[in-house]
Amino acid sequence: MPSLTSLAPAGPTATRSRTTATARRLMAICGTLLAALLCALSVGASSASAHAALTSTDPADGSVVKTAPREVTLNFSEGVLLSGDSVRVLDPKGKRVDTGKTAHVGGKSSTAAAGLHSGLPDGTYTVAWKAVSEDSHPVSGAFTFSIGAPSKTTAKVSTSGESDSTVGTLYGIGRYAAYGGFAALVGGCVFAGLCRSSRPVRKIAVGGWVTVFTATLVLLLLRGPYTDGEGIGGVLDLGRLGDVLSTKPGAALLSRLLLLGAAAIFLAVLFGSYTRRSGDAEVDARRRQDLAFGLGFGGTVMAVGLAATWAMAEHASVGLQRQLAMPVDVIHLIAVGVWMGGLASLAVTLWAGEPIERAAVRRFSRLAFGSVVALVVTGLYQSWRQVGSWGALTDTEYGRWLLVKVGLVAVLVGIAAVSRRWTGRLTDATAEAEKETEAGSASEAASDAKATTEARAEAGTDAETAAAVKATQPARTGAADAAIDASAEAKSAEAEPAEAKSGEESDDGDPVRAAQLARQRAAKGKATTRRERDADRERSGLRRSVIAETVVAVVLLAVATVLSGTQPGRAETEQAGAAATQPGRDRLNVDPVSVLIPYNTGPKSGRGKAVVMIEPALPGDNALHVFTTDLADRPVDVPEVKLSLTLGSKGIGPLRIPLERLSTGHWSARTVQLPMAGTWQLSLTVRTSDIDQVTETRNVKVAQ
Repeated sequence: MPSLTSLAPAGPTATRSRTTATARRLMAICGTLLAALLCALSVGASSASAHAALTSTDPADGSVVKTAPREVTLNFSEGVLLSGDSVRVLDPKGKRVDTGKTAHVGGKSSTAAAGLHSGLPDGTYTVAWKAVSEDSHPVSGAFTFSIGAPSKTTAKVSTSGESDSTVGTLYGIGRYAAYGGFAALVGGCVFAGLCRSSRPVRKIAVGGWVTVFTATLVLLLLRGPYTDGEGIGGVLDLGRLGDVLSTKPGAALLSRLLLLGAAAIFLAVLFGSYTRRSGDAEVDARRRQDLAFGLGFGGTVMAVGLAATWAMAEHASVGLQRQLAMPVDVIHLIAVGVWMGGLASLAVTLWAGEPIERAAVRRFSRLAFGSVVALVVTGLYQSWRQVGSWGALTDTEYGRWLLVKVGLVAVLVGIAAVSRRWTGRLTDATAEAEKETEAGSASEAASDAKATTEARAEAGTDAETAAAVKATQPARTGAADAAIDASAEAKSAEAEPAEAKSGEESDDGDPVRAAQLARQRAAKGKATTRRERDADRERSGLRRSVIAETVVAVVLLAVATVLSGTQPGRAETEQAGAAATQPGRDRLNVDPVSVLIPYNTGPKSGRGKAVVMIEPALPGDNALHVFTTDLADRPVDVPEVKLSLTLGSKGIGPLRIPLERLSTGHWSARTVQLPMAGTWQLSLTVRTSDIDQVTETRNVKVAQ
C-alpha cells in the first residue's frame, strides 16, 4: 500500500528484494513493539485514572450513624469540577436537607462536601451527586446512609450517570465529526503541500475545516446541557456559556475556534498563492520556495495547537505521567491526521482520475509509514497507561473496545498489503510505458527524417515537372487571373457558413439549447475520463484498495471516538477495588445468597428454572444476577424477566430492579441498593411468550 511502503523499483527481481527487505523491517518493528507491550502490561504502575470514580464517602454508603453529621464528604480518584448543587442530600420524604453549597475540602480538587441542616430526624437519607471529571466527562451517582435506624424512603434520584439521551447522542456525533474534520484538514493540507494539490484534495481540506469548526461550535453550545443532564432546550440558555467557558473543556473548545480562524488564512495561502500556476515554471518554483518555510512552520504550529485542544482537556490531561502523556497524545492525533487524511486525499485523487506522479506517491508513502510507526508507539504507551493490566483488556468496557480497535488496525494492515502490491505493479507499468514511449519517439524521429528526405527529393522532381509544364502552357493575362481568384474566393465564402452551420447546428441563439449542449459536452468528457481511468487495470486496483482502506479508517476513527469517551480500564478497576474495601464490606464474611425458582408458564416450552444470586447480601450496594435455564440446565432466553424486592416488616418496597441482559439466559443489575438488613421477599416474573407469564416469590436473608 502506498501508505506503508515506498514504490518498488522496476523489474521483478528488484521488486522481490525490496518486498523481502521491507517485510523483514516491518516484522522487526512489530516484534519490538509487541515485546514492549508485554513488558508494559506485565509491570504495572502507580495509580492513574480518568473519569473520576467515587472512592469513599463519609458517612459510608449503607452505614447507620447514631447522630446526625454536620456535613457529607465525598472522595474521588481524581479532581472534579463542582457546581452549587453538585451534592444534594434528601430526607426520607425526598426534601432537600443540605445547605445548597458544595465545596472542596481543604482545597483538594478530588473532594466534595455539602453541609447539612441541624436537628435532622432519624431515618434513611439519600445523597445524589454529580460532577465533571478533569478529563471533561460528567459523572454522577447516589448512595444512602441512615441516622439512628433505617426507614422507608420515597426519595427518587437517577444513578445512571448519563446525560439526556438526545443531548448525549448529539454530543457524541459532534465529537466524532470534530475528530474526522481534524484528520481531513491536517491530512489534506500535508498531501497538497508535499505530494500533489488538486481540486479534490482542496475539497477534502476545506471540508475538514468546515466540519471541525461547525462541530466545535455545536459542542460548545451542548456542553452545558451535557454536563448538567438537561434536555436539548438547554442549548437556548446562552447565559450558561459563561460558566462553560470558565471550565477547562470550555476554554479548550474556544481556543480551537480561534486556531481555526488562523487556519482559514493558512488554507487560503496554501491553495492560492502556493499551488497557483502562472505558466512560467521558474517563477512558480521561486514563489513556492519563498512560501514553503512559512507554510511549513505555520502549518506545524496550527496542527500542534489544534491537537493540544484535545490533549489538554481529555484523558491525557489527568492521571499518571500527564506531563509526558499530553505531548504523546498530540503526536498521536497529528499522526492520525496525516495518515487518514492523506489516505482520503489519495483516494479522491485516484477516483477523480487526476494524474499523480510516481514521486508524489513515494513521498506520501514515506509520510504514511512514519505516521503508522508513530501511531503504534504512542498507542502502546496510551494502552499501558489507560489499561494497566491484561485482565482489564477483557474485564472492562474500555479494554474490549481497545481490542476491537486493534482488530481493525490488523484489517487495515491486511488491506495495506494488497495496496502495496498494486502500487508495485503500477510502478512497473509506468516504467515500461516510459520505455515504450522513448522507443516510439526514437522510431518516429527516424521515420520523420526518412520521410523528410524523400519529400525533398519528390519536391525537386515535382518542381522540374511543373516548370516544364508551365513552359508549354500559354500565358494568362491579369484579367484572367483576377477572374479565377474571384471565383475561388466566392466558393470559399459559400463553404464557410455551411461549415459553421453544421458545426454549431446549434442553438440558433437559443440559450437553453446552448446550456443543453454544454451539459452534453461535460457529460461526454466525464464519461471519457472515467473510461480512461477504468481502462488502467493497475490504477483501478490501487484505487479500490485505497478506498477500502479509507472505509476501514472511518470505522476505526469511530471506535477511537468511543474509546475517548469511555472510562479507562485502569480507573474502572480502581473503582471496583475501592468499592470492595469500603467500610462495612468486610464486617462479615457473608457468602452470596442464591435462590432456585422453578417456573412454569403453561406450554411445554414455558417450563424451566431461574437462579437469583445477590452478592454480598448486605445493606448498601449489591450486585444481582438472574440465570434462566431449561429443565436440562441449558441456558435459555425468555422475552422478559422482572424482579422486585420488598421488606414488609418495615414497609419498604416493592423496589423494582432494572435488569440488563448480558448473554444467553443471564440478566444482571450492577447496583442494587438494600437500605437495611432483614428477610426480604423476592418477586420474580418470567414471560415466555406474548401471553404466557408467571410470577414466583421467595424469601431472601440480608445480613446486618
